[in-house]
Amino acid sequence: MRPRIHHLREPVGVALETLRAHKMRSFLMLLGIVLSVSTLIMVVALISGVNLYVSDRIANLGSNVFLVLRFPIITDMDELVKATRRNKPLTWDDYLYLRDHSKLALRVGAQVTRLGRTKANGQTVEDSTIYGVTANIGDMKTEGPAAGRYITDTDNEHRSFVALIGSDIAEKLFPGTDPIGKELNVDGRPYEVVGVGKPIGTVLGQTQDNYVYIPIESWMKFYATSGTSLSINVQTRGGGWMSRTQEEAQTLMRARRRLHPNDLDNFGILDGGSLVDLFRRITGALAASMIGIVAVFLVIGGVVIMNVMLATVTERTREIGIRKSMGARRSDILLQFLTETAVMSTLGGAIGVALAYAFALIVAANTDVPMHVPISAVIIALVVSTAVGVFFGLYPANKAANLNPIEALRQET
Repeated sequence: MRPRIHHLREPVGVALETLRAHKMRSFLMLLGIVLSVSTLIMVVALISGVNLYVSDRIANLGSNVFLVLRFPIITDMDELVKATRRNKPLTWDDYLYLRDHSKLALRVGAQVTRLGRTKANGQTVEDSTIYGVTANIGDMKTEGPAAGRYITDTDNEHRSFVALIGSDIAEKLFPGTDPIGKELNVDGRPYEVVGVGKPIGTVLGQTQDNYVYIPIESWMKFYATSGTSLSINVQTRGGGWMSRTQEEAQTLMRARRRLHPNDLDNFGILDGGSLVDLFRRITGALAASMIGIVAVFLVIGGVVIMNVMLATVTERTREIGIRKSMGARRSDILLQFLTETAVMSTLGGAIGVALAYAFALIVAANTDVPMHVPISAVIIALVVSTAVGVFFGLYPANKAANLNPIEALRQET
């Protein structure tokens, strides 16, 4: 190993010295690599950040929870039109049937939403999300009350006028005071505040704390129409039970709706994995389109490296002749120039990674755009930049290695 390391030390030193001695030429040579690697890292950081964001904030339906909905995930307009005609709204009776007949589910709850207006103390909050929920929804969601309590079965049985509110509503309508026990007006009806939810934050710049939870029986009494469709939340006994519990829910719903074996489901089942897969397909298409841009930068950077190295071979022709006359083999000359191009391109890749990482940190700190730079992307970027340098440096290195030593010694410096 020592002779090999010694063999590489000189080319690496020559490459670094060349970069220092010819700053402008080195900058132009590395510019294409820096831009391509920076673009690659930024795209990967954005895609990885969005995927993590979706997994943590959007696709987080609760602990081992999936939803039975009117519609599944639909990405085709024609299929959406057909599903609108075929799929019936999920009713209260559908929820009761699934709750009473499911043997595998740990919990089966229901919720329904709409937008409404909330008022208190002369202040108004528009477009609040009004949730009607069963009591066990509180056991499924990852967010719970920070103060007070959740909706209970007793609240639903009596269709009580009680509410758990989000932190935004608490801050805007009850500033500086404890809202527990105070009266909140929701679409013209008075509710007693019994709880305040833990702050959730924002999703893609939109607050998630502008909400009101009320008993689902109260919600259905005032808001339900013939087109109202519930969301049935099913919590499994654990991650390993997800598939079997979904199959059971599908079987029960098909039996309740008297579907024949060849009939399509007229309802949808959604879990967090399905949402993540959907977003990954979307971001995958974005990544594929950006590969072309990165490839163009890489080719440009590679061509520049090749031309600069060809000029370097011309400048150092006499040096090559002297080295060959002193006993240097063809492989020694080839290794020397390939090592130089590899060092230069790797350095360009490292600069590109550093710039992209710094930019990603700035974007993540000052905007709502999620950014995450995985270590695998850094390694891939450095490997790709080095490979590009070696590939495009192969022709100049081969040209240098094939020089006739006598002709090379005649070259004027």
